[in-house]
Amino acid sequence: MLVLKNRVAAARELLQRFDMDAILISDMKDIRYLSGFTGSEGLLLVGGDEMSLLIDFRYTSQAKAETTGCTVIEFREKKNTLASVISEQHIKSLGVQAEKVSVSFYNELVAHLSTIRFVLLGAEVALLRIIKDSREIEYLEKTAKLASKALLDIVQTLTPGDRERDIALRLEFAMRTAGADDTAFDCIVASGERGALPHGRATTKEICQGELVTIDFGALLDGYNSDETVTVAIGEPNEKQRQIYQIVKDAHDKALDAVRPGVTFQRLDSIARDHIDEKGYGDFFGHGLGHGVGLDIHEKPVVSFRNEEVVREGMVFTIEPGIYLPGWGGVRIEDLVVATPDGCRLLSAVPKDLMVL
Repeated sequence: MLVLKNRVAAARELLQRFDMDAILISDMKDIRYLSGFTGSEGLLLVGGDEMSLLIDFRYTSQAKAETTGCTVIEFREKKNTLASVISEQHIKSLGVQAEKVSVSFYNELVAHLSTIRFVLLGAEVALLRIIKDSREIEYLEKTAKLASKALLDIVQTLTPGDRERDIALRLEFAMRTAGADDTAFDCIVASGERGALPHGRATTKEICQGELVTIDFGALLDGYNSDETVTVAIGEPNEKQRQIYQIVKDAHDKALDAVRPGVTFQRLDSIARDHIDEKGYGDFFGHGLGHGVGLDIHEKPVVSFRNEEVVREGMVFTIEPGIYLPGWGGVRIEDLVVATPDGCRLLSAVPKDLMVL
């Protein structure tokens, strides 16, 4: 497949840049991206002319059916087989994903492959995935739309007395019924004062009349994730609830309007953060504005004040400002977007005006 060939060609450019004979890919998402293999264990050795996928007997047939352009090698003892392949291919220098391997595994490799020069790579392989191709964007949009519809299907059923955990289960069931392979992560449902917890996992707490409820959810379909957050009101919201919600929504909208190729992620973060700060709540927005989404639910790029890199067409990431007030609650609004030539396009689909249930 041409797409996989292009991806592998990009990976091989790293060989020359870092003076390596091959790269050992151990992260399963990167293995899937480069080879098409969707199993849960394996190693991918990418050389200048050859690419070898090392798997155990459970995946032999699957790997041969799913992959193109690589040799499938079944192992009984992983390190011995890897050493044999490296020797056969005359590899003298090997790149390793330092962010993806344990210290113990790396030490075992060094001990087992004592004649090899190792090159520790950072995020270079992960960065190959930062620009999504048209097929990936289709997958991401399909996943996001499925999740959004599931939320819209269940949100009107929320009533005082529902437990957070039951809401999360209903949403998960709705996503799976619609065709999702799994949830992208455990659904976050945080009501009332618990809304001040950015990652408030669903509990047995009952939602009450007059509370805000933040629901952060995502689906997994065909290997690709979605991520979206809504905050809804159970009954008519009071003045402060409406005020906080509007501040967050305006910050969200301002950042969305600013997304376009060439703008820095630092700038996007500051647009939303400065608005919240001007309204007096800057100390209560403590996380970054967003993150990349793809085969991983959190991947490059990072949308934060620390990232001076620029947006490029085809990047997919979230915009998710929030305000979290201890003892009161919180609001977060999140959409998933893809950068286009002159702006961005929403992949998630739940309207972000305050829903009053």
